[in-house]
Amino acid sequence: MGVDYSDLHDPNAEYTMRELSAETMGVTRERGGGRDVEITDVQTTMVDGNFPWTLVRVYTDAGVVGTGEAYWGAGVPELIQRMKPMIIGENPLDIDRLYEHLIQKMSGEGTVEGVTVTAISGIEVALHDLAGKILNVPAYQLLGGKYRDEMRVYCDCHTEEEADPEACADEAERVVEDLGYDALKFDLDVPSGLEKDRANRHLRPGEIRHKAEIVEKVTERVKDRADVSFDCHWTFSGGSAKRLADAIEDYDVWWLEDPVPPENLEVQEEVTKSTTTPICVGENRYRVTEERRLIENQAVDMIAPDLPKVGGMRETRKIADVANQYYVPVAMHNVASPVATMAAVHVGAAIPNSLAVEYHSYELGWWDDLVEETMIEDGYITVPEKPGLGVTLDMDVIEEHMVDGETLFDEA
Repeated sequence: MGVDYSDLHDPNAEYTMRELSAETMGVTRERGGGRDVEITDVQTTMVDGNFPWTLVRVYTDAGVVGTGEAYWGAGVPELIQRMKPMIIGENPLDIDRLYEHLIQKMSGEGTVEGVTVTAISGIEVALHDLAGKILNVPAYQLLGGKYRDEMRVYCDCHTEEEADPEACADEAERVVEDLGYDALKFDLDVPSGLEKDRANRHLRPGEIRHKAEIVEKVTERVKDRADVSFDCHWTFSGGSAKRLADAIEDYDVWWLEDPVPPENLEVQEEVTKSTTTPICVGENRYRVTEERRLIENQAVDMIAPDLPKVGGMRETRKIADVANQYYVPVAMHNVASPVATMAAVHVGAAIPNSLAVEYHSYELGWWDDLVEETMIEDGYITVPEKPGLGVTLDMDVIEEHMVDGETLFDEA
């Protein structure tokens, strides 16, 4: 028999002066109109996609169920189970209070950043789906309404010859012409064959020429048919990142993503301010408290929060609001299943400064089979008008692709 994580003893969670439960806060008044609903259970199922997606379900005494998703990673289902007793009996419509309640109760287990925030994000997304269903409105309406009817999607592209500039250009053309996308991303932290030491983060001149050639071939092949960004995955030193950004300034680069490691804000700021190449960062920062430092220091040209990792839908909206004060667009990083992808679509619809939502699964043939609805058409996702997130899980497909040893959560 496995560990029951919901029964773990934690004095910090059991005693806190900032207890935000409905009972402690005195939130007990009847609401009427079908809004007197209580959470009865929280369950997870991990799906073995191109990432191990953690799907989350929040159940209620009204028979209404909300579905969410947490960013992939070990320990997330256990943390969600750990938090289940903290929200059982609560009204799921109090999304913001429940989010802050979990942040406070789990503070001893790390809610400044990291996997605990990710676990809370999955519950928060499920609460938006649930609240939308209870109130009979789409999730974007809970976030203030919408600016657009469809969200642009940028396709994260790969090829078996990822270090070959011509192969990358061929794939870019195929994705534009055959798949209908007008926004793409390619990796630049690919081997050139000229590396001497993978640990020191330094790019030799030949390596920079190689990466610049990838940028040149791809951007010149697609021209104005598509915007193209390039990802570095936090790989290079500050000096190398500045030389790389300088080397590609003459090409039509949408943005250069994560050129340096995320920990040192001062280095990130220096790199961004040294070049006219747009710099995009944000997937490895947590909550608005961290993302705002990138924005306020003008260390980014675009901000890229990952919704099921950063804190959920309202937290992403808060980040976008800060970014909007600095005229910074939001390009949501996304390696999720259709569930969190659609959550990102709802947030993208509700904020003025949205650029696009990432799609990282075009090589996975069954990605959109996970839900009954049509997802991406010609590089765009239509914002649903159905209540909640507007997606319906196909339980047979989920069961077929569960991680080994996983069990399927209950039907809605």
